[in-house]
Amino acid sequence: MIKNISVIGAGTMGHSIAENFAIYGYPVALFDTNEAYLATLKDVMRKELKVLEEEDLLNGDTIDAVLDRITLYSDLEACAKEADYVIEAIPERVDLKQELFAKLDDYCKPEAIFASNTSSLTLGDMMATVSEERRERMIINHWYNPALIMPIAELSFFGNMPEEIYKEVAALYESIGKQVVKVLKEVPGLVANRIQQGVAREVFSLIEMGVASPEDIDKALIFGPGFRYATTGQLEIADFGGLDIWCTVGDNLLKEMDNSKGANPILKDKVAKNELGFKSGKGFFEYDAATADEVKATYNKRLIHQLKASQFYIKK
Repeated sequence: MIKNISVIGAGTMGHSIAENFAIYGYPVALFDTNEAYLATLKDVMRKELKVLEEEDLLNGDTIDAVLDRITLYSDLEACAKEADYVIEAIPERVDLKQELFAKLDDYCKPEAIFASNTSSLTLGDMMATVSEERRERMIINHWYNPALIMPIAELSFFGNMPEEIYKEVAALYESIGKQVVKVLKEVPGLVANRIQQGVAREVFSLIEMGVASPEDIDKALIFGPGFRYATTGQLEIADFGGLDIWCTVGDNLLKEMDNSKGANPILKDKVAKNELGFKSGKGFFEYDAATADEVKATYNKRLIHQLKASQFYIKK
């Protein structure tokens, strides 16, 4: 039975994953090498949890009770030795992940399950440095940001893991309110990110062509396709619209759309100018440092309202 959770890497995704488990009563050990960052991390998490508290999403607990379930570590072995389930959320470099998993293979008990939050590296490459026995207990578990709000978890089932262990992991995610996507074939980006990149490619292309302002392009997505996608998927939408109609429109329109094989030039230009979005203060929109906390809280509250609405249309 999975009880004790360890999360390796306390950055944007890692500490949010830790919060999600703690909200649902799991004790979490959270590791990072940056001790100065760890010293301020619970203040950061307190602000994030405050938004959930205001929306009644802490399961009746206080913020202090949730934070008390999270223990911070700068010693990897101490963080991992009691874990039943270990999630790595470190930078997307296969050498770093291989090195980490080799250490965890030594530090952790034999029955511990290892998971990676990667969406771009292969499970086979990451398993290269662990024992044959551990390879049966390794999985990709891809979260969406912010992890403590977004209700999706993509879980790999690529043939290395016995089905009974997979079911144990899937049940863990269901116990913290996640909708589990079982990914049967290893492809770059898994499922959700590939769909998202397809949409993003056309959105960035429309901006590059000057078809509409960034504000209006986002509005078109939110109140057009996004409005339906919030309640149902593409395949059901196609069924209701008529597959003959979708076939005709596809033949007419897809040849006119962006089919580039790399990031849009407008993105590359913004990155070169350090216009990275919210974290740098400017991207397609501008963000005032003085109101950054309020802007982030409002963004998260919009997601929370959608999370609550999703309870109505989740298929049982």
